[in-house]
Amino acid sequence: MAVSSPVCDFGWTAPDLTLPATDGRLLSLADLRGKTATLVIFMCNHCPYVISALDRILRDARDLQALGVGVAAINANDAATYPADSFDNMVRLARQHDFAFPYLHDESQQVARAYGAACTPEFFGFDADLGLQYRGRLDGGGRQARPDLRRDLFEAMRQIAETGQGPQDQIPSMGCSIKWRAA
Repeated sequence: MAVSSPVCDFGWTAPDLTLPATDGRLLSLADLRGKTATLVIFMCNHCPYVISALDRILRDARDLQALGVGVAAINANDAATYPADSFDNMVRLARQHDFAFPYLHDESQQVARAYGAACTPEFFGFDADLGLQYRGRLDGGGRQARPDLRRDLFEAMRQIAETGQGPQDQIPSMGCSIKWRAA
């Protein structure tokens, strides 16, 4: 089922995290932080929204890293119910697509809950002091890639990297709901 993310709560501070990455490292928020800004992406392996946007996500991540933006992705889906989202499959996906950023596993789902993540893909853009400045969409493509799309995420993160402020007008991200573990 498609879900939209909530609107940006400007200035909200990024919760700390320490999670295992697909490259074998254990990384904290301090390890992920960029010089100019930080982007945290909640995504997974099986979501059709993520699959259709993955090339655009990877392109924007590389372009943002060149601007001093730290980038990381987190998969918090329940792999017991969605085996495609297992850690082993995360490792395969990251290698297959040569991720230029850490892909982290939130098996306990505590980080996703602390961030209030709602869908995949979902983008949290923070300023240099880790205050939230963007919680919007990648672009207007959804599950359809078109060459004429405005790069909403890239433009917002570039603005944050240059000015410390995100755009006032933001369109929420839409994607599959986070697959929460049964209580």
